[in-house]
Amino acid sequence: MFDGDISTLIVLTLIAMVAACLDAIAGGGGLITLPALLLAGLDPVTAIATNKLQGSVGTLSAVAAFAKRGLIEWRRALPIGAAALCASLLGAQSVNLIPAHVLSAVIPFVLVAVAAYFILSPQLTDHGAHHRLSPLLFNLTIIPLIGFYDGIFGPGAGSLYMAAIVGLLGFGAVRATALTKVANGASNVGGLIVFLVMGVVHLPIGLCMAAGALIGAQIGSALAVTFGKKIIKPLVVIIALIMAAKLFSAADNPVRVFISGMF
Repeated sequence: MFDGDISTLIVLTLIAMVAACLDAIAGGGGLITLPALLLAGLDPVTAIATNKLQGSVGTLSAVAAFAKRGLIEWRRALPIGAAALCASLLGAQSVNLIPAHVLSAVIPFVLVAVAAYFILSPQLTDHGAHHRLSPLLFNLTIIPLIGFYDGIFGPGAGSLYMAAIVGLLGFGAVRATALTKVANGASNVGGLIVFLVMGVVHLPIGLCMAAGALIGAQIGSALAVTFGKKIIKPLVVIIALIMAAKLFSAADNPVRVFISGMF
C-alpha cells in the first residue's frame, strides 16, 4: 500500500501528464505510469487498477480534444467504442482465464510486427485510403479482440488499435489517432468499471494522476493535429518497440526464461 507524501503525489501527477501527452499521439502511456505506480509502493493489482483510472481520464480528454476539432466521425466511432467497452468488461472479468505469462510472451512479437508495419508501409499519410475490411466486420472481430486484450492485460493496446484502424479501415494519420483514442478510452473505462466494483483502485493517487493526464492529453492531441504523420508515425514505431523490449526483458517472460535456459 502507498504511504508516500505530497511530493510523491506531485511527481506521479507530472509523470501522468507526460505519459498522457505521448499516449494521445501514439499510445504507450501505461509503459511510463504503471512502473511509476509500482515504484511508489502500490501492489501490482492496485497499480494496474489505479493506472486504469488515470488512463481513462487521459484518453477521454484526448477524445474531447479531437472531437472539438471535428476529427471524430461519430457514426463510425460510437460502434467501435461500444464494441471495445463490452469486450474490455468481459476481459477484465476473465483475467484468470488466460495466464498473464502467455500474453507477455506473445504480445512483444505483435508489437514488433506493428512497428515493422508502420516502418515499411507507405500508407500512413494525413489522408485516408480504401478500407480492407467492412466497418461492420471490423467492429465484430478486430475491435472486440483488442478490447478483450486491453481488459485482461493491456500493454500496447493503443498501438494495436492504431495499426488496425490504419491498415484495415484505411484512415489517415490524424483521424486514425482520434478514432484510436475513442476505442482505447472505451476499453480503459470498461476495465476501470470492473476494478472499481472490485474496490482495488487507489482513488487519491488515481485522481491526482488523472488531473495530470487530463492536461497532458490536451497537449498531445494538439501536437498530433499540428504535426500529423510527421510526429505520429515515428512515435508509434518507437513506443511499440520500447514496449516490446520492456515486455521481453521482464524476468518472468517465458521467451526470456526459455532462451536463458538454453545457455
